[in-house]
Amino acid sequence: QVQLVESGGGLVQPGGSLRLSCSANGTIFSFATMGWYRKIPGKQRELVATIARTETTRTVKGRFTISRDNAQNTVYLQMNSLKPEDTAVYYCNLETSWGVTAWGQGTQVTVSS
Repeated sequence: QVQLVESGGGLVQPGGSLRLSCSANGTIFSFATMGWYRKIPGKQRELVATIARTETTRTVKGRFTISRDNAQNTVYLQMNSLKPEDTAVYYCNLETSWGVTAWGQGTQVTVSS
């Protein structure tokens, strides 16, 4: 069974930054596409970013950057210029080409003055 563990969430002021981390057990990580999703209160869970197994970094609209370190079985989400509307539970996702999926337990991000 694949296990994903997120960390790095917390309370930040608008304009601040956070870096989320997600670590996976085992060797399957290097074969998988990783992603970050978020659940904003009152809305459906939505995709933030994905990163392929051979990629190292991908930027989303200049504020968020997803990256991975296959040697450490870890994917990151760097979040800059945070806004109150970014407040959500952020989830790590793993998916392989043959259909294996896994989700982390989620980490809370709150952006508030």
